[in-house]
Amino acid sequence: MSETRATMASKILNGIEKYEPQLKAFTSYDPVRIRQDADMASPGPLLGMSVGVKDIIDTVHYPTSHGSPIYAGYHSLSDAACVTQLKTAGAVCVGKTVTTEFAFFSPGPTVNPYDVTRTPGGSSSGSAAAVAVGMVDIGLASQTAASLTRPASYCGIVGFKPSYGRYAAAGIKSLAPSFDTLGTMTRDVATAALADGVLKGPTAVPSTFKPRRPSSIGICRTPHWDAAEEATQKAIEKAAALFSKEVQVTYIDLEDFAEAADLHITIMSYEAAQALGWEYADRRPLLSSQIVGLLEAGKQIDYATYRAALARAEELRCRMADIFANYDVLVAPAAPGEAPLAESGTGSPLFSRLWTLLRLPTVTLPGLTSSSGLPVGVQLLSAYGTDEDLLNWAGWAETILPPRPLPSMCT
Repeated sequence: MSETRATMASKILNGIEKYEPQLKAFTSYDPVRIRQDADMASPGPLLGMSVGVKDIIDTVHYPTSHGSPIYAGYHSLSDAACVTQLKTAGAVCVGKTVTTEFAFFSPGPTVNPYDVTRTPGGSSSGSAAAVAVGMVDIGLASQTAASLTRPASYCGIVGFKPSYGRYAAAGIKSLAPSFDTLGTMTRDVATAALADGVLKGPTAVPSTFKPRRPSSIGICRTPHWDAAEEATQKAIEKAAALFSKEVQVTYIDLEDFAEAADLHITIMSYEAAQALGWEYADRRPLLSSQIVGLLEAGKQIDYATYRAALARAEELRCRMADIFANYDVLVAPAAPGEAPLAESGTGSPLFSRLWTLLRLPTVTLPGLTSSSGLPVGVQLLSAYGTDEDLLNWAGWAETILPPRPLPSMCT
């Protein structure tokens, strides 16, 4: 093993040794495999970078349990498309990161690196925590409601959920095909852009990342502003004040989109009842009450109601496209507030249901904090398909917001 690659493997393993016993971010990893993979890493744009793979994503060398005892010890015959792409680009797969059960609500053992009594969020909890403390450079995550945005906010990192369909879904366990979206978690926007160049097509391309100021920003409190805690309300106002020093900022009203959250729930429930039909029919005693409740709710929705919800969602997407004719970027809450206590669950997905329904790209940025010093992220969104532009605008916003505070585990 070359000195550089040996150093990389040692860095990964030292980080795991230091943080993993308390953080519990991984479901599986293998020090021997990590050293072998570092030694054999392909030359490419991600050479020298490490990746944590959410445990709903198939890997040959590590089991994929989907956060469920039903799949304990299950090994797929191939890597998911995204894992192959990252490895081909030179990245080292460190292991599998904890997810909630089938990427829904029932939490795993991972703790928040800023306060171990609080949730890291769900469902991409392990990836978020591992990235936050530096155990991996890139965390593979997914979002069906708020499974990427919320943990990115709670763990003080960058979360990039691209436009729906931008990254290949082959080899990823589905929950609701209308919304399931692969994304990444990183500690800075530049790394997210670098990974995007690898994941957005069958052949990796050089990153075109170049931070630049947007020409206009809309501040969107969303129709659920009353549900935002003081920490989130202050974070949005602070971001608006900082951005307004350099860009025209306008507050916009999205009350016409108030039905979006309910539409999202209807579509997600209906599709989840199909996607997890076998697990419900043949392995129901091994399912949590949370997932059983989702599937049984989905079974009560008739096809006409589902189709009407899909049609209405498409109407809202067209309406949002008209709004983006006047704004480069929208800024919105990423979560209701700071990370709640772990005993209360993984937090509410309310502030991402609208954007997931609309299939928009979103970047969650860290830097702002609550009065207790915990991270409170803000979302930046742009029109469907403008992912490179959004990453460039987010790179500018990253320089305007305060630097991300280090997790208490790292101080």
